[in-house]
Amino acid sequence: MTPDRFEDHCWKDAVPQDLIDLYAPYARETFVGPKPALLCIDFYNIVYRGGARNPLEIQDEHPNTCGMYAHASIEPTQKLIAAARLAGVPIFYCTQDFRPMNRPPGVGSTKRQKVAWKKEDFDIYEPLAPQDGDVVIYKQRASIFQGTPIVSHLNYLGVQSLIVCGESTSGCVRASCVDAYSNGFHVSLVEECTFDRHELIHKINLFDLHHKYVDVMQLDEVVQHLDGMGQGRIAAE
Repeated sequence: MTPDRFEDHCWKDAVPQDLIDLYAPYARETFVGPKPALLCIDFYNIVYRGGARNPLEIQDEHPNTCGMYAHASIEPTQKLIAAARLAGVPIFYCTQDFRPMNRPPGVGSTKRQKVAWKKEDFDIYEPLAPQDGDVVIYKQRASIFQGTPIVSHLNYLGVQSLIVCGESTSGCVRASCVDAYSNGFHVSLVEECTFDRHELIHKINLFDLHHKYVDVMQLDEVVQHLDGMGQGRIAAE
């Protein structure tokens, strides 16, 4: 996307003009970088529990649900993953490490009050489940990069840039994107395939990440790029 369309995103109704003016020096062309991999952050069962409802209405029964925001992202994310597979792009998922005796007490992704989770809560949601050839990274902190082998895997595959989707925008997605940028990867964050528990926190974090660390891109842009890669791959076979 060209610099004149840098702010053409979902936060336009949430971010005041003076803040956009303050961040104006960050405006630039956005793009998918070379040799990408797709990172699918925390598509685990608990964020879809309770169905497509407002998370505030169901959080007592379903802690950590993203409700309607999670469900709205399913179809776009399926489209993104399918395009990545056709293009032959490496696909990485992550979820919480639920093995026994795997960390000291108190270590977790956030400081949220503890809930009695079960292993199946952190299984990848079936409509977005990994396939043979994908890699699942088990993590203990918010970022997929913290204390995991992800960088060595990406280096081994010759990956130079990342396409990111998942949840939550303000939490594990944000932490992973900042670490990816800090590790030298160009990051494209797909707007329609990223979500949180509230629209405001989602939009504000997308806005801030877009200006400082990542290229927030719309699904059609990214899929078009991946389709081009896929056609090139077929032509080379």
